[in-house]
Order: sequence, then structure tokens, then C-alpha cells
Amino acid sequence: MTTEPADVDFHFDPMCPFAYHTSRWIRAVRDELGLTVHWRFFSLEEINRPDGAKHPAERPWSYGWSQMRIAALLRRHDMALVDAWYARVGRALHVDGEKPHDPDTARRLLGEVGADPALLDAALADATTHDEVSADHHRVTGAGGFGVPTLFFPDGQCLFGPVLIDPPTGQRAVRLWELVTGMLEFPQLYELQRPKGARDQQAIGDYLAPYLRGRDWLSIDRGQVVDLTPRHDEEVTG
Repeated sequence: MTTEPADVDFHFDPMCPFAYHTSRWIRAVRDELGLTVHWRFFSLEEINRPDGAKHPAERPWSYGWSQMRIAALLRRHDMALVDAWYARVGRALHVDGEKPHDPDTARRLLGEVGADPALLDAALADATTHDEVSADHHRVTGAGGFGVPTLFFPDGQCLFGPVLIDPPTGQRAVRLWELVTGMLEFPQLYELQRPKGARDQQAIGDYLAPYLRGRDWLSIDRGQVVDLTPRHDEEVTG
């Protein structure tokens, strides 16, 4: 019997609606169990970059990559700042349909979590923030990962998911945590997936409506995001 871990590394891209809603669940688990959550990064812009397109690090501003550079600078000061920042920018895009990937909005949201809005410019001026985002990203790909949410556990195992909408709270959140961490007992169990029928696709589309309003990029269909409407000729996410 594997003991439930007391901490977890949660890799996210602030642009990913599924990672955000899973982060709401992991916060609920933390509230119930005192779990320690370490926020780490992963770039959907990089993993889904079309051949010939600029790397997000080569642009003056990239929707997800640049936001994670801000978070990298926040993380150097205090993981709690990243926690508050991700909760706020996630709610802005995925619940309220705002555009936290717009630099002016990004500055405002920094101020709302008690950080200096000038941290945005400081993060973009510091080339080492590229390195931190890249290192976290390649930690996931180096383990065979391809997206978010990806969880790393103290014993070195990693799991993709859970991918969910309407995340559970309270004891139901704990029950899901028990199911997820139960997979750690079976390191040769690679995949367990619920097929999504028409009713499921409709529910997912309804739940992700704020994100679909707020985004300004092409979503790549990896069997999760079903709307592929292009809105920008360079930015790509998933």
C-alpha cells in the first residue's frame, strides 16, 4: 500500500482551461489535507509550435510563455505569490472571460495580488526567467509528458491529469485525490480514460465558454479542446 504523498509538483500553463480547473481541485485537496503544492510550468505554445513558427521565447510578448516568466520571478520571492497569481489570472480567463494575456491586464492583476505591476517588465528584462520556464517545461517532456496538468510526486512518478470540469470540493476532492494517488501503486498502469460522447462534449463546451471568449489564439485539438477557431497567426496553445 502506497502512502499518500504530502506534497506534489503541479505543472501548468495559465492558458490551459483544464489545468486551471484541476488546480481548483488540488487547492481543495490542500485545504482538506494540508498538502504542499509546488507550482511548476509547462508551455503549450512550445509543445504545439508549428514547424517554422517562432519559439515563444523569441517574441517580445507571448501569451503563456511571458506570463510564466512573470510567475518565475514571483516564485523566486515566494511560492505563495505564484499561488495567488495563478488563482487570479486563471479566474480572469477561465471564469470571467477576461484577457490576462494582455500586458495591461497582466499588470493590473499583479497589483490585485499585492505584487508590483512593474514585475512584468522586470521579468521580461531578465533572460534567466526564460531558463526557468524552459527547465520546468523540459522536465515534463523529459519524462514523456505532453501537456498539463502534469503532477510529479516525491517518488519520481508523474501523472497527466486528472482532466476534469466542475472540480469537486471537500471530501469529494479528497476521494478523487485518493483515486489519483492510488495509481502510484501500479507504475505499469499507463492510461485510463473515459470516452466523451456528444453530451460530454456539450458539457465541456458549456463549461469552457469563458475561456473560449477570452482566448486570442488557435487551440490544437489533443482530444480535449474541441473548438479550433483561429484568432491569431502566431500564438498557438492547446
